[in-house]
Amino acid sequence: MLNIFKKTAIAGAMILTAGTALAEYPEKPIEVIVGYSAGGGTDVMARTTMPFIEKYLGNGASIVVKNMPGASGQIGITEVAGSEPDGYTLGTFNLPGMMARTLDREAAYDRNSFTYLANVVNDPNVIVSAKGSGINSMDDLIAVAKEAPLAVTVGMSSLGGDDHFLLIKLQKLTETEFTVVPFKGSAPARTAVMGGHVAVGIFNVSEVAKFQGELNVLGVAQPARSDFAPEVPTFREQGLDLINGSMRGVVAPAGLPKDVADALRAAFEKAAQDPDFLKAMADTANPVSMVTGEEFRELTDGLYDLAKETWETTPWN
Repeated sequence: MLNIFKKTAIAGAMILTAGTALAEYPEKPIEVIVGYSAGGGTDVMARTTMPFIEKYLGNGASIVVKNMPGASGQIGITEVAGSEPDGYTLGTFNLPGMMARTLDREAAYDRNSFTYLANVVNDPNVIVSAKGSGINSMDDLIAVAKEAPLAVTVGMSSLGGDDHFLLIKLQKLTETEFTVVPFKGSAPARTAVMGGHVAVGIFNVSEVAKFQGELNVLGVAQPARSDFAPEVPTFREQGLDLINGSMRGVVAPAGLPKDVADALRAAFEKAAQDPDFLKAMADTANPVSMVTGEEFRELTDGLYDLAKETWETTPWN
């Protein structure tokens, strides 16, 4: 009988310990690595989202956003892939860009290097020019490009990302050629457009919505007009079948304990139902499209296939 009591006590202690361990996450600050410059779309998404993840993780959660720009986001996401899977290092994850990085160069990660937490945003592409540039419409842009192949410079955050994929599609549709000027993030690329250092830029809606006084937005790459730029016609309205954009989410290293992954995914799912979160995202022109767990992984697989097909038919290096 005494042995039974001992076993019961030990089992109870183990259950209590497991419950306490789960309840105690997080026990220290969580770092979220952003592989792009401060002020770009990915950075804004992370800094807008993380206060709500702190709220729904509870337990005094503290999340610190760290920018680690370079190599079209590869430096930051490689750091995440190689980190300890303990829930204290997370990273932003851009599609299709992060999968493209595994095709156009050597990469120390692949699709299996991550625990997929949540895609947060689906942000359509736009093409913009500076006010006073003389390029005020897609007709203007295409006419200039046809007249002088490769003379029109296009600023963007990286090669092999959604911005670049949009340009590849545009060149095919219009039989034009542009010169790509990649930057370390969308913020410096946008500054270059506004300063007249490049002729046009390709960005996402969230990255230009608050700069429409300084930029001409020539078109938006989604089926219907964007709520964040309702006066801007879609490319389809202008006779160009261009649908493209950036998905931005958050991952952890592969092997994250299930209880920690569940806690983080639940926090994202609760945030997606929070009116304050939705307002904060709307205020930064971030179109919320929350997908968690296995659905996020399946989304990644599909966009990897798209990037691979594009690389094999139209390599961007």
